[in-house]
Amino acid sequence: MKVVFHLNEEKKTNEVLANIRNLKRDMDGVEVELLVNGMAVRDFIQNSNYENRVKKMVEEGTVVKVCSNSLKGLRIEEEELLEGIEIVPTGVSELVKKQEEGWAYIKP
Repeated sequence: MKVVFHLNEEKKTNEVLANIRNLKRDMDGVEVELLVNGMAVRDFIQNSNYENRVKKMVEEGTVVKVCSNSLKGLRIEEEELLEGIEIVPTGVSELVKKQEEGWAYIKP
């Protein structure tokens, strides 16, 4: 099973991180990717309120990707991102590719 979560609203970061944690506890071996774009990207930079949770999630195998266009729009430099986060050219194209590959799409 492969699941991609989509997060683009800062107010939903806590909910999405909890959803991912709960899914991984319930389904052994599930492959999870979190695609972040829009204003939510700000929660994935150093010294954010979610820094420790995101670091642990990445260490446990969740792939976190952020949209390059969002970084540019928010004037966030790549070096400001938390360690282990990948950058994709556009968040929307990443979501389309994942769905084409058969990944389940979740947008809380």
